[in-house]
Amino acid sequence: MTLFLRHGYLGTSMDQIAALAAVSKPTVYKFFPDKEQLFTEIVLGTLDRAGDPFRAELSSLAETDRLATDLQQLARRYLATVMQPPVLQLRRLVIGASHQLPGLARAYYESAPEQTMRALAGCFEQLAGRGLLQLADAHVAASHFAFLVLGRALDKSLFCGDRPFPDAELTAQADAGVSAFLAAYGRG
Repeated sequence: MTLFLRHGYLGTSMDQIAALAAVSKPTVYKFFPDKEQLFTEIVLGTLDRAGDPFRAELSSLAETDRLATDLQQLARRYLATVMQPPVLQLRRLVIGASHQLPGLARAYYESAPEQTMRALAGCFEQLAGRGLLQLADAHVAASHFAFLVLGRALDKSLFCGDRPFPDAELTAQADAGVSAFLAAYGRG
């Protein structure tokens, strides 16, 4: 991961990887048939480690009796998860290499944003079933929530570095996103 983040996908060789790992090149090839497979494993593994705990929290949110407070806490953790420097750096790297690695770009999207949207939609459907949200389409509501919470911070971070906002501003963005979401979808 260090080499890919430092030199990019095209600028990293299997020779460099073997040297940094202090193993022979055949040893690297024993575990990974090519550089693309190694890079894919690194990217998807990082996404799983970052996203799985967040998505696991959604089952407890579906059972909440304190929707505004718990949704606000979830939004803050969601933003913090997405804004982790390794996650942002890999996102940039995958976007930059998407024309060379379209399969990885698609897998990234399906493993992170799309999987999170489906999990949010399922949670929101349960909350609507309990009378806490009103929504016509849970998937639309999930995408609104995600973009209200992540929006500006993620966009600016993709262009301007890993930490363009202080933590207090990220918290304020998450809270404002929840307020707007509840204004649109809340049941009063």
